[in-house]
Parts: sequence; C-alpha cells; structure tokens
Amino acid sequence: MDPAVAARHAQHTKFCDMTSNQAIVYSEAVRPERAELFKTACAQIRSSQAQLPIDTQVADALDLLTVLLAKEVYPYLTGRVHAQTSPAAAYDTEATIHHAKKLVSLFEANGIPKSRVCIKIPATPESIIACKYLEQLGIRTLATCLFSVPQAMAAHQARCLYVAPYFNELRVHFEPGLWKEYADTAREHPTSQVIQAIVELYKEIGSATLVMPASIVTAKEVVALVSLKPNHLTLSGAVLDQLATAQAPGDANAHPDVHDAKGTAIGPDVKTINYLENNGAALGEAIAADAETTRKLADALKIFGEMEEKTKGLIRAALNAE
Repeated sequence: MDPAVAARHAQHTKFCDMTSNQAIVYSEAVRPERAELFKTACAQIRSSQAQLPIDTQVADALDLLTVLLAKEVYPYLTGRVHAQTSPAAAYDTEATIHHAKKLVSLFEANGIPKSRVCIKIPATPESIIACKYLEQLGIRTLATCLFSVPQAMAAHQARCLYVAPYFNELRVHFEPGLWKEYADTAREHPTSQVIQAIVELYKEIGSATLVMPASIVTAKEVVALVSLKPNHLTLSGAVLDQLATAQAPGDANAHPDVHDAKGTAIGPDVKTINYLENNGAALGEAIAADAETTRKLADALKIFGEMEEKTKGLIRAALNAE
C-alpha cells in the first residue's frame, strides 16, 4: 500500500497485484506521509454521515481509507487491488459477504472497477462459504489466514482466485525473535511441505485457483519459495529492497523436487471431501483436528482484529475532534 515502494521497484515493469490487510492499513495510517489522505477519508465521511452513529462513521471511514490507500498504488498494477474483510466477521458468512460487497462498491465509486478488485477473506468455514457466494456474483476472492491443505482444497471448491498460504506465521512480523532461519529453507522450513502439497494438489486436480504464498521475511525465503513453483508471491517493500540490492539472490532452480509431499501433507481423503457442504462442516473438523492450523488461524485473526481496532481508534479521535 506504499506507492513509493511501487514506484521504486516498478521502473522496468509493473507489479501484478497490491496486497492489503488490517495491519498494513494501520501501518500506513500512522505514517506522516499519509496524514492528508487520512484526513480526507475522515472529512468525507464526517461531511456525508454526520447524522449517523459514530461507530458507523468510523467503520465507513476505515473502509474508505483502505480504498484510498489502494487507489494510490493502482496505477502501478497490471492486476488487482486487494482489501481484506474484517476479522470480526470471519465466523459470520453474511457479515463477510456484506463487507466484501461494500468494499467492491467503494472501489467502483473511486474509479476502480470490480474486475480489478480482489477481496481477501480468512479461510474459516463460514468465510469460505462466503467466498463461494461472492465468486458466483463475479467478485473475486483470495483465501487468507491459510495454513493447511484442507483450507486450500476448500478454497478451490469455492472457486477462489487465489490462496495465500502463510510461509511464516503472522506473529513473526510483530515479534521478530520468533522468526527462525534455516540452512536449507526450501527443504527444512516446516511450511515448505504444506505449500508444496498445495501446489501439487492443485496441479493434480487442475485447479484454476492460484497459489500466492505470503508472510515472507527475507530474500532467501523468496528464492526457496520460487523453487516450490507457486503462481505468485506476496513481497513486502523490505523484501523487495533486499532482492534489489542482492549481488546474487540465488538460483531459483537450486532445489529441484524439494520433496514428495503426496500422502503426507495432502492426506488420502482430501480430494474426495466436499469441504463446503453442511456449511463447511468438514473444513471445521479438519481445522479443529490440526492444532497448528487452529493456533495460527486464531492468532492471525487476533492480530488483524487488534490492528483494525487501532486504526478505528485513530479515526474515532479524528472524527470527534472535528
């Protein structure tokens, strides 16, 4: 969501998409360079919704801020801007659908057509059901907060445009001491097997859903992930800078056939299970049976929720000061 990063690294080519989430929105909202844009979002809502409850104004200003931040990066893209539905709605299908449709309408009102928007939605049972409905409406979706093959299979069944399996759990970006470096990242990182399994599964079943790993910390991890052959990668400004300054970032083909994940991370039944029927019951069971996915999913939603509340706090103070 930083147009300066996009401009700096797009001298020779444009980026495909622009990512977003509640943590990114907050980090941009507090930057001095975003002060005027932040004021614009608040002022526009205040002038048009002064008669509405303050909580409604805050929520609408947050969504508008998200769209205006994305709009500044939009000229550097060949693909889509992304926006993430509220983590508070992650276990509420109707609320997720409502928020996704609202975001798309805001993008359209600000000159970005639906065809250039992707809505990021946490891969809970309830929200994957929302993805299926939104895709039927022509609203493209990305399944985020994704840590397992069953979540990826459910996203395929919902016809999501993307899945974004997290390479590192979200908390490493807020508690750096949690991050661990591996001598052979592609072979040794515990999440490599999951991502490899998702790539292989999608290839086997001919899935149209694209794999776009996220939560990447270093350029070395980028090289390792490229060897797993996903479709896209989500790269932060810091990682892009590392890649740009690296003398020799490495040979992406240095890890051929990293390992055979079939029958381990995939499991024998994943291709035969309908994870969407009965309101996502099978997906709920699969998540509950996987302690690490359960922990990482809950933690990611907690962090995004906290970041959303921080941004709302800034907006509330600004609205009350007017």
